[in-house]
Amino acid sequence: MACNFVHLSHRIRNSITSLCEATISSIPIQRLTFPSRSSAHAPIRYSALSISESSSFSWDDVLRISQPQNAPNDSSDLKGFFEKIKICNRGSEMQSEFVPFMIEDQIVGYIHNGFVNHLRRFQDVFIFPQDNSNGSRFIGYVTLHPMLKTPEDRTIAVGDVVRCLGEELIPGIRNELYPVTSSFGAPIYFSLERAAAPYFGIKAYGVHMNGYVERDGQKFLWIGKRSQVKPTYPGMLDHLVAGGLPHGIACGENLMKECEEEAGIPRSISNKAISVGAVSYMDIDGYRYKRDVLFCYDLELPEAFIPVNQDGEVEGFKLIPVTHVANVIRRTQFFKPNCSLVIIDFLIRHGYISPEDYGYLKLLQSLRSGDCS
Repeated sequence: MACNFVHLSHRIRNSITSLCEATISSIPIQRLTFPSRSSAHAPIRYSALSISESSSFSWDDVLRISQPQNAPNDSSDLKGFFEKIKICNRGSEMQSEFVPFMIEDQIVGYIHNGFVNHLRRFQDVFIFPQDNSNGSRFIGYVTLHPMLKTPEDRTIAVGDVVRCLGEELIPGIRNELYPVTSSFGAPIYFSLERAAAPYFGIKAYGVHMNGYVERDGQKFLWIGKRSQVKPTYPGMLDHLVAGGLPHGIACGENLMKECEEEAGIPRSISNKAISVGAVSYMDIDGYRYKRDVLFCYDLELPEAFIPVNQDGEVEGFKLIPVTHVANVIRRTQFFKPNCSLVIIDFLIRHGYISPEDYGYLKLLQSLRSGDCS
C-alpha cells in the first residue's frame, strides 16, 4: 500500500509539472487584469483638502495633514472612519460568483468561478462535484482529490499547483505557509502559500499591536511607514507591529517575535502586551476573497523607548498624538487599509470616539463585518 501511495504521489507531481507550461501559455490575457487595490480608493475631500491614496507621501505630509487646524470642523464626524471600513469590505454583491472550497464536508474557503476554470487543469489534485451524492449540502463546489488524505500530501500537491500557476495568476508569492482550517483552532487540513490564501478564500488570521506612550495625560501612538520595496502597500503607514499568524505559532508567541523583528522591542517589554479583542472584514477584489480576522493588542511602552526595525520592512517610525492619528485616518488613505480598522477600534476603546458621536453603534458593529470564527 505504501509503495502504491508513493507511486501515486509521484504521478500527481509529474502530472502537475507537465501541465505547468500548458497552463501558463494558455491563460488568456484578459484573465490577468484584476481590479486594482486602488480602484475603490477615490480621493476623499474634507474642506479644502483633497488627499488621494499614494505611497509617495512623506512624514511631513502626514504631520501636516494630522493637524486639527487643517480641517477644524471634522472632529466629531465619523464619515471618514466609515469610509475606511467600507474600503476593507468591498464586493459583497459578488459573493454569488464564488463556490465553496470544501474538505471533509467542511467549508474552508470560497473560489471564484473564473479561478476554478484554471484549477480544472489539475484533476489529480482538485475535483469538482456537481451534485450532492456525497451528502454535502452544497451543489457545485471544489474539493481535493480523495487520495490526498494527509495534511502533508495536500500541502505538497496544492503548493505545486500554486507554483505552477505562478505570478501571473497569484502575484507576491513569498514561501510562507498559512494553515487551512474551517475556523480558528479547528483541525488543520493542510497549509497554503500565504499569497494564494485569498484566491482560495481561506480565512486568514493576524496580530496587530497598538504601541502607545502616555505623557502628561495624553496618549501617543507609534506609527511605522512601510518600506518602498514591500510587495504589498509599499510606503504606506502601518502599526508599530503587525503580521500574519504562521502555521503552528500561538498569537502571543508570534506577537513577541514580530515585536523583536519589526521594532526591536525586547520580550521583557512585549510580554506585557494586552489582548483586547479582534476585528474582521470581508473583501472581494477580482478573484481574491479575503476573509481576515485580526487579533488586537495594546502595549504601553516606556517613554524612553525608540523602536528600531530589524527586518528591513519598515523605513521609519514616528510618535504621533492619538488625536492626530485619528485625523490622518479620517482625512486620508495613507494607512494600509486594515490598520485603520484596528486603530478605529483603539479610538473607541480609549474614549476618543464616544456614544455621543452619531453613528457610534453602527461603527462599532462594522468593525466585525467578517466572520469571526
